[in-house]
Amino acid sequence: MTISLNGGLVRQRTIPRPTTAPRTTAEYSAARQLWGTIPVELAEKMRPLAGVLVRDAVREIRRAVPAYAQPLEGKFREVLVGAVEMAIVKCFENICDPDAPQADWQAVLRYSGRMEFLEGRTMDSLQTAVRVGARVVWRHLSQHGKEMGVSNDTLFVVADAIFAWVDELCRAAVEGYTEAQSNANGALERRRRQLLKLVLAEQPASARSIADLAGTTDWTLPERVAVVALEYREDQHQLPSVQLGRDVLVDLESSTPCLVVANPKGRPHLDLRGRRAAVGPTVPLAEARQSLACARRALAFVRRGLLPAAPVTWCDDHLATLALLSDEFLVGQLTSRALVAFDALTVKQRERLETTLLAWLETRGGIGEIANRLDVHPQTVRYRMHQLEELLGDRLADPDERLTLEIALRARRLLARAATPAKRPA
Repeated sequence: MTISLNGGLVRQRTIPRPTTAPRTTAEYSAARQLWGTIPVELAEKMRPLAGVLVRDAVREIRRAVPAYAQPLEGKFREVLVGAVEMAIVKCFENICDPDAPQADWQAVLRYSGRMEFLEGRTMDSLQTAVRVGARVVWRHLSQHGKEMGVSNDTLFVVADAIFAWVDELCRAAVEGYTEAQSNANGALERRRRQLLKLVLAEQPASARSIADLAGTTDWTLPERVAVVALEYREDQHQLPSVQLGRDVLVDLESSTPCLVVANPKGRPHLDLRGRRAAVGPTVPLAEARQSLACARRALAFVRRGLLPAAPVTWCDDHLATLALLSDEFLVGQLTSRALVAFDALTVKQRERLETTLLAWLETRGGIGEIANRLDVHPQTVRYRMHQLEELLGDRLADPDERLTLEIALRARRLLARAATPAKRPA
């Protein structure tokens, strides 16, 4: 097969294969395979155009891509001109020697991609710039090629090689961009986890320390927060990833996973992908640890059956229970002292009288209302109330004693339910 160059015939070159280490065509990239079909003489004749190509490509990139419309100086000049120059010079080098080392241009383009991220530009701007530069190069080469008498078939091969080369340049630059982005995101997430620990620290951090760290983490310092305690699971690392907004600080990896939600409005939807959770009360930022303690207590109560099993438990719905059993030792002492008068009774007698007493304390109603609530005969209620008067005497008329009795009875009822296997959550 032959290609016309300056009116003559030049045999098309195939990709060289070293005798010491045979290389298959599949081992070459698409661009390098195409470079190998372009006459070396064409590259040698066009190589002096490199300076013009670099200048015009840089100028057109700055004109066509808004993100690059800035003074060509400093690091911006170094990266942009350096990347364009490397890409163009490597074109000619690869035509002359498809086996030329590739690590140099790949390193330059990856570095360019990293700098693009660090300078705040997008991957779209980066890839657009590469393609704009490629069009400039193709425009010059096609024009000069026609003036030199290069056949259209050869120019078509040059065009294919240039745009295959563009794909490889973009791929290397995007690798550098995403690497920098990943490193930055990893550092950002580490700072956000550090901020979460600072907000929830047992020894309160200063407001200034929290504000300074928040300023580096893309987390606007809120006035109020709600803390979400998540149930630890052995398989939590295999659960689907959770997509939460930037206003949420996240710890899903530790043995006590939790979230801090900034300025929650109402009851925000939390897609926790199979993680059971409890949402603490909304509190000022300085009281975030108390919200977490409340949420963790709620999760523990759900596990014990003291609160209903649910994917998400809202502490605001169970404040009475959480307060009542916030210190089980104290409430146990209170219960034992308040109900000591029932100790001599049988289990059935005690259950009947405690149920009747609690119904009377809760309703303060007449015999008929209590009988309806308990589904017993009114006369049964009268009999039981007479027994209670004998056991408790003047305590039934004392408001403080009545409050103590109701606390004791409610706590005993809650704990009794939790102790019943049928009441425990799955």
